[in-house]
Amino acid sequence: MLRRNQVPDKTLLQKLNQRMMRTGTGSQCRVSLAVHNGDVTVSGTIQFEHQRRMVLRAAGGIEGVRRVTDTLRIVPPKKHQPGKG
Repeated sequence: MLRRNQVPDKTLLQKLNQRMMRTGTGSQCRVSLAVHNGDVTVSGTIQFEHQRRMVLRAAGGIEGVRRVTDTLRIVPPKKHQPGKG
């Protein structure tokens, strides 16, 4: 049951997904979102710390989001090794 002035989780998830597509974090990031009663859990992998800030700022900036939990992991990009590939 929704509390007064609470945005439905499905609506929040749609808004979050739209916002995440515009964060510019890069194609190598794999970010997943889950919403339960206005609480958002952000999980997945990013390559750099600044991407974490962008994702969390985007998630927290949506009306109806009560709390954002960060479970993101940093997986640095693989370095190109000369002579391979």
